[in-house]
Amino acid sequence: MTPTPKQDHVLIFDTTLRDGEQSPGATMSHEEKLEIAAMLDEMGVDVIEAGFPIASEGDFNAVSEIAKNAKTSVICGLSRANATDIDRAWEAIKHAPRARIHTFIGTSPLHRAIPNLTMDEMAERIHETVTHARNLTDDVQWSPMDSTRTEHDYLCRVVEIAIKAGASTINIPDTVGYTAPRESADLIRMLIEKVPGVDEFIFATHCHNDLGMATANSLAAVEAGARQIECTINGLGERAGNTALEEVVMALKVRNDIMPYQTRIDTSKIMGLSRRVATVSGFAVQYNKAIVGKNAFLHESGIHQDGVLKNVETFEIMKPADIGLNEDNIVLGKHSGRAALKSKLGALGFELGQNQLNDIFVRFKDLADRKKEVYDDDLLALVRVAEDTTPDRLELKSLKVICGTDGQSAEMTVTVDGTEKSATTTGDGPVDASFNAVKEVFPHAAKLELYQVHAVTQGTDAQATVSVRLNEDGRIVTGSSADTDTVVASVRAYIHAINRLLVRRDKVGSGADEREINYKDVG
Repeated sequence: MTPTPKQDHVLIFDTTLRDGEQSPGATMSHEEKLEIAAMLDEMGVDVIEAGFPIASEGDFNAVSEIAKNAKTSVICGLSRANATDIDRAWEAIKHAPRARIHTFIGTSPLHRAIPNLTMDEMAERIHETVTHARNLTDDVQWSPMDSTRTEHDYLCRVVEIAIKAGASTINIPDTVGYTAPRESADLIRMLIEKVPGVDEFIFATHCHNDLGMATANSLAAVEAGARQIECTINGLGERAGNTALEEVVMALKVRNDIMPYQTRIDTSKIMGLSRRVATVSGFAVQYNKAIVGKNAFLHESGIHQDGVLKNVETFEIMKPADIGLNEDNIVLGKHSGRAALKSKLGALGFELGQNQLNDIFVRFKDLADRKKEVYDDDLLALVRVAEDTTPDRLELKSLKVICGTDGQSAEMTVTVDGTEKSATTTGDGPVDASFNAVKEVFPHAAKLELYQVHAVTQGTDAQATVSVRLNEDGRIVTGSSADTDTVVASVRAYIHAINRLLVRRDKVGSGADEREINYKDVG
C-alpha cells in the first residue's frame, strides 16, 4: 500500500557508524566509513550518526569528512555531557549542510551513581550541557541513557529541562534491551502526556535486542507517538545489537495498513547496504535473518514451492526487488563475455569504471574455469575484493598444504615489500599451519580474535568467504577474501588483515592513532 501524503513521517536515524561500530571487532576503516555514509545518504536516511568525535583522532576525521560530503542527510556527532565533548563534536560536524549534536547522560539510579551525582546535580548538568550545545547549533538531540529504568517522575523532570535548554529531539533509549513492547509504548505515552510542549520537539526511540524485541519495541513506540527510530544496518551493535533498519522500514512499508507512517528510505538500496556492512564489519548476516538473510526469499517446502510457482503472494509478503534483491538470478559461466558480466553487475547495482570491470573480469574468468556456474553471490564476492584499496605490502605467491592423519604442514612463499620470503611450518590443521607460515615470513604480535568461513553458494565447488579479525595493541582490523579453496581464502584473508594493520601502524607513526578511548554507550 502506498503511503498517503497525510501520513505522519517517521525519521530514520542510522547509527551503524557509531553504535554499530561498537560491536566488538566491528571497527571500520576511514574509507569504509565514508563509503557507508554515502550509501546511507543516497538511500534516504534522515539522520546519520557518523561517530563519537572525542573518541579518537581517527573517529573525528571520519565524522568531519562525512559531514563535508553529506548531501541530504543530517550529520550527527555524539558527545557526553561535558563541554569538551560537545565542542569536539561540533568541530567535526560543523561543515555539514545540516548538523546535529547528540549529547547524553545516564539518568537511572545505577547510572547516576557512576559520576556520583544527586538528582539535582544531574539536572543542573543537563541544563548546562544542552544549553552549551544549543548555543552551537539549533539541532540538538538529548538522551537520558537507561531511560527505561529511570524513575518516571525524574525522567519527566529531566526531559522538560532538556527541552527548555534547547533540545529539539528527545531520545528514549532502552540501553540494556530489557523493555517489552507494551512498556515501550506506555513510556512514550506517559512522556507525551506529562511533558509540556510536545508539539515543539520529537520523541525518538533507541532499542537494543537483548531479548529479541528491538524491532517490536521501536514500532510500539512509534504507534505511541515517537517519530524517530534509531537503528543500524543488519541490527549491528553492542551485545545482541540494535533495532535493524531494514526490519522497521519494511514493516512500515508492508504493514502500512495498520501502521500508517511513511519514511524517506529507498528500500531498493537495502540489500546492497546490508551486504556492504556485513563485508566491512566482518559480521556475516545469519541465513534466516528477517528481510536480508540469505533464506528470506527461499522456499524449500514442497507445498511452499508449489504455491509460489502458482502465485508468488501465497508465501511471499514482499517482492525481492523491493529490497534491491535481483530476482533474475541468471547463471554465468566460462563462456560468458565482458558484456554479460557488465550487464549482470549493473543489475546487481554496480556501475563500475572500465579498469574495475577489467579487474573483475579477469577474476571472473579465473573463477569460471574452476567453477561450473557463477552465481550472483559469487560476483558480489569478486566485487568486494576488487573494491578494496588496501596496499598489498604482503602478497601470497604460492601455497602447498599437506594434511591428513600423519599431520599437517604448509609450504608458502609470500612477497613482503617486493621481496619473496618462504617458510615451511606445521600446525593443528591446514589453516593453522598456513597461518604459522605467514607469521614466520612476517613476524608480528597481532592476536587472532575471529576466524569465520561461509560458503558463498551451494555445492562442493562453492566459493568460501573468510573473515579474519586481528588485534594489535588495541588496533582492530578485519580482513576478508573469497576462493574455491578454503585454505587459500583463509591465508589471503589473514594477509589482507595484516596489510590493513600495517596501514594503521603507519597512521600511528604519523601521529594519527585511531585507537579509541573507553566510553559508555548511549543506548
